[in-house]
Amino acid sequence: MVPKVVIVGSCMIDFTCFSPRLPKPGETLIGSKYEIKYGGKGANQCVTAAKLGASTAIVACLGSDTYAQEYLKIFKQENVNVSHIHIQENQHSGIAHITVADNGENSIVVVLGSNASLTSKYVDAAAEAIRDAAVLLCQLETPLETTRHALKLHKGHGLSIINGAPAMEHVDPEILSLCDIFCVNETEAEVMTGVQPLGLSSVQEAIDKLLDYGCNTVILTLGEMGAAFASKENRTATMVPTTPVQPVDTTGAGDAFLGALAYFKAYHPALPMDECIRRACVVATESVLKVGTHASFPTRSSLSPDLFL
Repeated sequence: MVPKVVIVGSCMIDFTCFSPRLPKPGETLIGSKYEIKYGGKGANQCVTAAKLGASTAIVACLGSDTYAQEYLKIFKQENVNVSHIHIQENQHSGIAHITVADNGENSIVVVLGSNASLTSKYVDAAAEAIRDAAVLLCQLETPLETTRHALKLHKGHGLSIINGAPAMEHVDPEILSLCDIFCVNETEAEVMTGVQPLGLSSVQEAIDKLLDYGCNTVILTLGEMGAAFASKENRTATMVPTTPVQPVDTTGAGDAFLGALAYFKAYHPALPMDECIRRACVVATESVLKVGTHASFPTRSSLSPDLFL
């Protein structure tokens, strides 16, 4: 089966501590529990799309450790094509150190590890899958030259989405102009545009700046407020609300949104943008009601059938 959603991106091992609140600088807190989970923006977005029923493949690098072998098993369980995953000798897999507070807030430190070895040669090895994909989805947790190369290979063959995460003050303008959709959350948009604080009153200003930087279409995710989007053709921001909930753990919510957006763009290409975003918000909202990343991503069978009509 030809993968309709191809991710060029990161795999991370999440080491998560649960704490009453996020610690202040220099402060030590006593946490309540500790878990090892499997994440990374690329892998999370891929697993979300797969759980919704997409045929998926991921182009990625893992380390020569037991975590990598476990990750390959997880991908296979989710029916993700792993033929473009490459094991890097004498390197550790990428890791993320996560602290989750009782109110659902989180802070994350990432060490790229083997993800830094995802070079353009691995994109070339997956060129056929990338060109044949209905949607190419990338992030900024792997080398930018590799992302740029993947976008160039895919250009003219389907839709491309870049998740501008983790936050970068300056993103290569060529990457912004090559991708069809550029998606960031409030924090990432603040870093890129300097618009602070970013709220409903400043959404238009932030989106205008991102469009001025060369983006074709911008999606700005706003947590419980939903999302906003605009394009070069229609620069006026359109708000897409979502249903507020009491979050249990917001880790991976943005990845759930991106994976779902890729799914709906690949399998329901006739849907207007606002409807694709609304449906992706539903999936992301479901994800914050459970702890973790992969375990929190909803399966197609657990969601309303109306989402897939």
